[in-house]
Amino acid sequence: MFRVSNGPSTLPPGQVAARIKDIAQLQSARDNQLVGYGLVIGLAGTGDSLRNSPFTEQSIRAMLENLGIATEGGSARAKNVAAVIVTANMPPFVQSGARIDIDVSSMGDATSLAGGTLVMTPLKAADGEIYAVGQGSVIVGGFTAQGQAEQLTQGVPTAGRVPNGAIVERAVPAEFDDQGVLTLQLRNPDFSTAIRIADAINDYTSQRFGMRVAAERDARTVQIRRPQNVSAARFYAEIENLVVESDAPARVVIDERTGTIVIGSNVRISRVAISHGTLTVRITEAPRVVQPEPFSKGETAVEPSTAIDASRPNARVAVLDGPDLETLVSGLNRLGVKPDGIIAILQGIKSAGALQADLVLQ
Repeated sequence: MFRVSNGPSTLPPGQVAARIKDIAQLQSARDNQLVGYGLVIGLAGTGDSLRNSPFTEQSIRAMLENLGIATEGGSARAKNVAAVIVTANMPPFVQSGARIDIDVSSMGDATSLAGGTLVMTPLKAADGEIYAVGQGSVIVGGFTAQGQAEQLTQGVPTAGRVPNGAIVERAVPAEFDDQGVLTLQLRNPDFSTAIRIADAINDYTSQRFGMRVAAERDARTVQIRRPQNVSAARFYAEIENLVVESDAPARVVIDERTGTIVIGSNVRISRVAISHGTLTVRITEAPRVVQPEPFSKGETAVEPSTAIDASRPNARVAVLDGPDLETLVSGLNRLGVKPDGIIAILQGIKSAGALQADLVLQ
């Protein structure tokens, strides 16, 4: 049931003021993924080796037969062809004849796609129908250089892009103007943000159309009833630029692989005492050679000698209190630890119950 609130809410101010188009998107307006299999030709000896990639040779024969060239009984050993997978995202509301960008990725043992040309490749959607056809010169960002004793590779030369390389052959059916109810989906689900979006739209439509049309459904969805005397496109164009104060939960995101730490502005830490110091154990092996006395018929021997030293440098106890983001960051910096140490400290604070935020480990 579509229910609209009688008046605006009394929520506290949010974090950042943003337009509705920047924090939400229409449910009906979505991309469609396309995929296809094709060949890239014209490579300077950097294509697939046909012995290791038999599907490339089969594709070459099939392409030549479609072009009216007989290949039975012959053997192809060209290294200027590579089998590729072509992917694309078809934007919403595109019509037949529009051009879209496509991505090309090698699936064989080709070393580079630089200088190659993608041959006409049909692109299919999940329903198995062809919606676009791709063809054009492949632009590669990386390169590779190889000599007899050394090879240098920068970037990824086996993947490239063809700008405007696909022509849309079939449009996805979409009747946007016939929709009486528009559905907005928040990119970052939050109940407070959803309510503020509904209030901002209702304030605008009350003055513009004399009615309240928006209703929050949950933390991700806001439904809007379109007025009768305006088209859906014109109506959404009017409300998508309304400014809303968005909100987000307090969250700390940690990536232990790269040592990246992202702390939200609403993160708070209760007053805690922290001791952080690394234990360093140094083991030194210094074997000594022992020579026998002259004319003693002894043998030269090696006497092992090991020195073990244990130390704990920079061990300190600090009081950390984070009533706001600036105080929290300055307190962590006072400890003089590296990112891996800060990750361990934040995990310990969370276990102690002093971190008033959601800790996300990636």
